[in-house]
Amino acid sequence: MNMLTSKAAETEAPIRTVAVVGLGYIGLPTAAILATNGLEVIGVDVNPSTVTAINMGDVPFVEPDLGVHVAGAVSQGRLRAQLETPAADAYIVAVPTPFKADKSADMSYIAAAARAIAPMLSGGELVILESTSPPGSTRQLAELILGLRPDLSLDGHDGKPKLLVAHCPERVLPGRIMIELVTNDRVVGGLTSEAAEAAAALYSVFCQGEIHLTDAATAEMSKLVENAYRDVNIAFANELSVISANLDIDVWELIRLANHHPRVNILQPGPGVGGHCIAVDPWFIVAADPENSALIRTAREVNDGKPGYIVEQVRKAVRDVSRPIIACLGLAFKANIDDVRESPAVEIVRRVAEQHPDAEILVAAPHKDHLPQELAVMANILLVETDKAIEAAQVVVLLVDHDKFREIDRASLSGKRIIDTRGFWRDSE
Repeated sequence: MNMLTSKAAETEAPIRTVAVVGLGYIGLPTAAILATNGLEVIGVDVNPSTVTAINMGDVPFVEPDLGVHVAGAVSQGRLRAQLETPAADAYIVAVPTPFKADKSADMSYIAAAARAIAPMLSGGELVILESTSPPGSTRQLAELILGLRPDLSLDGHDGKPKLLVAHCPERVLPGRIMIELVTNDRVVGGLTSEAAEAAAALYSVFCQGEIHLTDAATAEMSKLVENAYRDVNIAFANELSVISANLDIDVWELIRLANHHPRVNILQPGPGVGGHCIAVDPWFIVAADPENSALIRTAREVNDGKPGYIVEQVRKAVRDVSRPIIACLGLAFKANIDDVRESPAVEIVRRVAEQHPDAEILVAAPHKDHLPQELAVMANILLVETDKAIEAAQVVVLLVDHDKFREIDRASLSGKRIIDTRGFWRDSE
């Protein structure tokens, strides 16, 4: 088994065991990649079914290549999952940080992780916060732990054993996580330089990209800025799509032509923005400095408003249809995955069903075998195969650009009203 020692902390015990707290879309891949690179990894999750699945070598969600890593690591005895937080040499906290009603970060999951870790510490451990968080979150995590463990310190003051605390935000794309975990650069920020270097040494076990060291607050902000940058650019494309529709201009043709300029690269519009990062992270910047984040706030509002625009298009398409049947294609927040977190497609389907209680909403979602709970409770929404949805519907709404939908026979769309949020079927409308 590989043993890892920080260059800056050679007097500390080597890292043999890593506890990954939170086994979701980031935590489980991180646990698996560490385990397949020789470390002993204990995954911790509050969901018993997740723990059971992982201990059987199964993956509770869709992510290419992850199943192979998990199954291999479990069979080799390097990865196991449990409900309780264990003693370990290093901890990686990868729990959710959703936003609350006021758009500020919900830090309760991080606080719960800190409370579970604190009793297990003896001094010298490395604690890394991977959860995307507002600036100052890593320090809050450390202060909570030290409040519970006053016998420890960050700097060895008064001879107290040190606790190394750092932040390393994930920077991966769903659908490519197992590739990008290895190949992407990482930003590591420590509350001390020693903590940053210790965390960088741990990630170097599997990371082939460059590891950039900074302070914790800057590392936290770097992730938020990356996603806010993308959100602003997507908002430009989404706003442009609405303007173009009002001017009877094909927005995809417009963008294609504009992008021939050597310094222009407009993104593609869609039904909104979803996922655990881009739809959430910019609000953390706004909450941190509301007076000076007008552009970031406006971009979020533009993207959050796009689902309503699509819902209005559906209303116009069915206004002269008695008891309409509407096919909605896709639920995920991006192509070829099953992740529906903050998905605009889910919001659109829900709102269409609410506004048209006499309509039958047929949902096709190739990567899902069940509807999200918020849709499953609605009597007029059914999950069906793609071809059945299209055959029965008078109106077809394309919401997600899954590869499976590219295989749809254009002839099957003949005579139907098409709302194409992805530009698939421009010549079929």
